[in-house]
Amino acid sequence: MAKGNEIGTFSHRSTSATLLPGPGGGLITQVNFEGEATSFGTVAITATFVGGNSGTFSAAGRAYLENGDFLTGIADNGSFESVGPNRWKTSSIWRISNGSALLSEGEIDLASRAWSGKNYEWN
Repeated sequence: MAKGNEIGTFSHRSTSATLLPGPGGGLITQVNFEGEATSFGTVAITATFVGGNSGTFSAAGRAYLENGDFLTGIADNGSFESVGPNRWKTSSIWRISNGSALLSEGEIDLASRAWSGKNYEWN
């Protein structure tokens, strides 16, 4: 599979976080986000990060479409890495309930609790 054309942007804010002890004395961080995404409208996401300055994450989300329908999505193959003070670069493949898939690349500003980036076709 390959990265395709850009299909839009996303901008989310963290609404809450839960920190749990993880394997090997590490930390598991579960964060709830809400925001907007092009073509998906309002979205709610829960992402679970495992690692310190880099690691993996999985996420589940629901998009509330303008026509009253909703779509769900799962990303179980995400990665993150530190790209500066209080900043993580993220990348994940989302499988959407309508049968489509997308590549999401973004950046989390840990201090301001904002996650934004771009979505691409995933062929």
